[in-house]
Amino acid sequence: MLHKPWLRLGIFLVVWFTTAASAEPAPRILVLGDSLSAAYGLNVEQGWVHLLEQRLAQKYPHKVINASVSGETTGGGLARLPALLKQHQPALVILELGGNDGLRGHPLNIMRRQLAGIIEQSQAADARVLLVGMHIPSNYGQRYTQQFHTTYRQLAEQYQLPLVDFFLEGVALQPGLMQRDGIHPTAEAQEKMLDNVWPVLVPMLER
Repeated sequence: MLHKPWLRLGIFLVVWFTTAASAEPAPRILVLGDSLSAAYGLNVEQGWVHLLEQRLAQKYPHKVINASVSGETTGGGLARLPALLKQHQPALVILELGGNDGLRGHPLNIMRRQLAGIIEQSQAADARVLLVGMHIPSNYGQRYTQQFHTTYRQLAEQYQLPLVDFFLEGVALQPGLMQRDGIHPTAEAQEKMLDNVWPVLVPMLER
C-alpha cells in the first residue's frame, strides 16, 4: 500500500511518460517516384521500396509511404504533393522523379522548375528531401542527356540536398538486371538499387 503522495505521483508520471512516448507516431518517409519505385513488372514485395521497409525495421522506427506511380512525371508529382504532405506529414521525402520527363523529351527548364517546386513544398512542410538522380539513354543527344543529369546536381547544390547521383548505378545495361524493355530493372536488381540509396539515406535517419 502506498502512503506517500509523492511516490504515487512519481509512479503516475513514469507511466504517463512511457505511454506518451509509445503513442508518438513513427516518423514517415514519403517515396515520391515513378515506375522504378512502383515495382513495375514485379510483385510489390520485390521492389526496392519494400526492401527498404524491411531494412529499416531492423534498426529504425520509420514508416514508409510509397506514393510512386508508373509513368509519373515531375508535373504529376508536383500536382499530387500537397495532398500527400497533408495526409502523411512525412519527416523525409525521397524524390525519384524526372526519368519520364527525360524519356518524353520534356523541356529541362520545366522539369527543373517542377522538381524545385516539389523540394520547396516539402521543405515548407518541414520534410527533408533526398534527391535521386537519373541518366537517360544517349540517343536523346549528348547536350540533352548531359544537361538532364546535371539538373539533379544543380538542384542538390542549390537546396543543399543529399543526392544519389545515379539511381541505376551498377544496374543499367547489366545482363540479367534489366527487364526485356531495357528500361525497368528486374527483381534481382532491386537490392542494388536500395544499396545505391541507403548510404545517402542513413545520415538523414540518424539526425
